[in-house]
Amino acid sequence: MNIARTCQQLALTALLGASAATGLHAQYAPPPPPRPFPGFINEKLRATDVYMSAWDIAVNLRGRYEYKNNAGFTDAGSNWDFSTRPQDDNDNAYYLLRAMPRVAYTGKWFAATVEGRSSYSIGDERYLATAPGKALAERDGPIDLHQAFVFIGNHKEFPVSLKLGRQELVYGDQRLVGHFRWNNNARTFDALKVRWQNAIFGVDVFTGGVVYNDHNNGNDFNSQDLFSGAYFNFPTVSTKDIVEAYVFARNTARGIVTDDWSGVPAPFRFPAPQDLYTWGLRLKSKPAAYDAWDYGIELMYQTGNKATVFPATAVAAARTAPRLDHSAYAGILQLGYTWTEHAWQPRLALIYSHGSGDDNAADAKSQTFQNLFPTNHLFYGYMDLSSLQNTQDLRLAYTFKPKPTLSVALEGHVQQLTETTDYWYNVAGVPRNFTTTAVGSGSGYRINPSYDAGLGYEADLVVGYSVTHYAQLELGLSHYFRGDYIKQSLRTVGSRDASYAYFQLTLNL
Repeated sequence: MNIARTCQQLALTALLGASAATGLHAQYAPPPPPRPFPGFINEKLRATDVYMSAWDIAVNLRGRYEYKNNAGFTDAGSNWDFSTRPQDDNDNAYYLLRAMPRVAYTGKWFAATVEGRSSYSIGDERYLATAPGKALAERDGPIDLHQAFVFIGNHKEFPVSLKLGRQELVYGDQRLVGHFRWNNNARTFDALKVRWQNAIFGVDVFTGGVVYNDHNNGNDFNSQDLFSGAYFNFPTVSTKDIVEAYVFARNTARGIVTDDWSGVPAPFRFPAPQDLYTWGLRLKSKPAAYDAWDYGIELMYQTGNKATVFPATAVAAARTAPRLDHSAYAGILQLGYTWTEHAWQPRLALIYSHGSGDDNAADAKSQTFQNLFPTNHLFYGYMDLSSLQNTQDLRLAYTFKPKPTLSVALEGHVQQLTETTDYWYNVAGVPRNFTTTAVGSGSGYRINPSYDAGLGYEADLVVGYSVTHYAQLELGLSHYFRGDYIKQSLRTVGSRDASYAYFQLTLNL
């Protein structure tokens, strides 16, 4: 795949489409409601008693219908995405429902939040056969605890604050750490976070663990899978730029591997034992700092060690697997331009994402960048086929707002493997066909250095409309055009392109 030539073709296609549609819009963001709305309960309470403004009592409801053709994450799994084998049912259509009620209080020196989550999937074929009753996709029973934390501090009067309990961690653009609210279950951590903030710099220092979903059994974090970090921001370094730096540590003990590990599908399965350290620098322009132009740069480097990955059924082997020295990197470059004088505020952006892969699977080194806890749905195509592991993604995004309550985004992605000596990893960071060792060339995804690196091209259209102050609609249409790597990997079993569509309603009550 000639990535430069493809970039030119994508740019020309997008610009022609933009002129035909009289303007279009970049990195999609849902439109805001016509007016700020705290929710029906809050509105009534605050109208009755002004002191109730310290309280936040509301519920967020969301329903989404999804249709996936030829890449449906069914029981065949992502190992057989795009496959036309008769036994591979790659089509999937289902409904997702989620209710998130919350009660929060904010005082001068003290705040607290309790937020529940009730998630259901209807008609979903994902994971049902491999783990009945254990890890049903995107559901966790009638009600579970999403967040429950206390906050102590007041940065206007004192530089130190503390946040303790179940909470969301969101840093930067969420490429490494995010709440992943697109998923019906979302993501939280049981963590302790201390923040220091003054006029020169601020830093979050935290430690804890990601909360694993356990259907109908209550969700909890595993003390043998610890995630810690320090995230710095420097507001005085530049008046035009956001400057941030960070270090994250994920330390997973061998005891994480249990007999239950074999029955739980990814991404709910515990990770391999590892001690990984990610160092990063993030630079981004502030709004309107460079007139119509904006930019973003993020550089990441990983060190440490990681256990070799074994098939999910080989629990004993996973417990004693040797650890490989780990050295990996990733980088993001972004440039955007907004026609600020146009009423529709059209913006064109070009984003290049690069995650390292392993250039020699036979040596005692690990070079595949680990994606940690990202919200990948925002970056590498709305079909959620890839992550930032051994992947290069060139993204052209064009957005516009015909009305303040209407957003439209048209995007194109060119994707390829960084190294053909490594796997194609799915959106959860799991290698495709890793457990299939008996396939021949052209019979399934695997490491084959003779294959082309080109994965394919994805085209996305997303439209968001704020119907009223408490209701928003969203529609998405996507198509993935296979590249040579997919065609070669499935040559003997057959393959075809994939499509995706969704329709979503969100109510803030």
